[in-house]
Amino acid sequence: MDEKDVADAVTGFFDSPLGIAVHVAIAIVATVVLIWLLHFVIQRVVDQIVNGVKKTQGAEDTQALNASPLATVRVVQRTRTIGSVLTNIVNVVVVVVAVAYITELLAPNLLGSLSLLTAAVGAGLGFGAQNIVKDVFNGLFMVMEDQLGVGDVVNVNVTGSEVAGVVERVGVRVSQIRDVNGTLWYIRNGEVIRLGNMSQGWTRIIIDTAIPYSADVDDVQEKMLATAVGMSKEPKWRNRVIDKPELWGIQSISEDNIVLRLVMRTRTSAKDDASRELRSRLKHTLDELGVQPPSLAAVALAGIEDVHSVTGAHPPRTRPVSVVNEAPRIVKPRKGKRQ
Repeated sequence: MDEKDVADAVTGFFDSPLGIAVHVAIAIVATVVLIWLLHFVIQRVVDQIVNGVKKTQGAEDTQALNASPLATVRVVQRTRTIGSVLTNIVNVVVVVVAVAYITELLAPNLLGSLSLLTAAVGAGLGFGAQNIVKDVFNGLFMVMEDQLGVGDVVNVNVTGSEVAGVVERVGVRVSQIRDVNGTLWYIRNGEVIRLGNMSQGWTRIIIDTAIPYSADVDDVQEKMLATAVGMSKEPKWRNRVIDKPELWGIQSISEDNIVLRLVMRTRTSAKDDASRELRSRLKHTLDELGVQPPSLAAVALAGIEDVHSVTGAHPPRTRPVSVVNEAPRIVKPRKGKRQ
């Protein structure tokens, strides 16, 4: 048996029903292996970049990178986001190609005979799938332009509502955001109208403190600023506070109180912790100075909603006069007098 006979035998086998079944099985296995291999390569590249960043910054895990430069954190987040998007693209492309190839094996003339029908259906789907295309392209631009990444704290204005939370996954068509209550929101990328990212660059803590009108404003301002500066110099907060705290001064003056504004620039990941710590320290500072906040009665009400819950703001109550059980009064004529 020469090589030609072997080739004819192999060709004849794959043309038989059993051969076609074997060919389809091989195609399915090859598809699974290809997807796994591409996933492995993408994950390997992502891990290499992340590990390189951690090694450069001397961090043991990704959470420790919060104390590293902001650009470093963005590199890690963007790398993981792009890796997630590439994984989704690989899944879609490989599966579509595999399905077309298997269809060609099972029915060689099917795709050709249905070409016109496929074109018509494709045109119809094109009009119906405009939102899907919009979602995909918007998602790609959001990732490439680094508008958001996995782990970012964002405020997203979607059609008709707003969602705020942490980005858990950025997909080609849909992104997942978990809010503070634990609800996981699935947001189509094409529905995003406006996006505010609170994890890029820096953030500012703004604390407005009301003190009595009679308090020594200069002394209170000096002690408040000293408290904030002292906190920023401590080892725990030194890497989280970016600039020296600033006291912007008197924010507003009313008949009974004065509002002072203190600001501090911090890393985005440390805003909540630093804000709580600073408020606690300012409270102790005011206690040491003997400064009591203005009473609730001195605060002007914005409206009459919930006015019943404010001490001293209850409307006057009058005792109702009951007239239900009161008998009708009958006037009797006097005796001895006739008309």
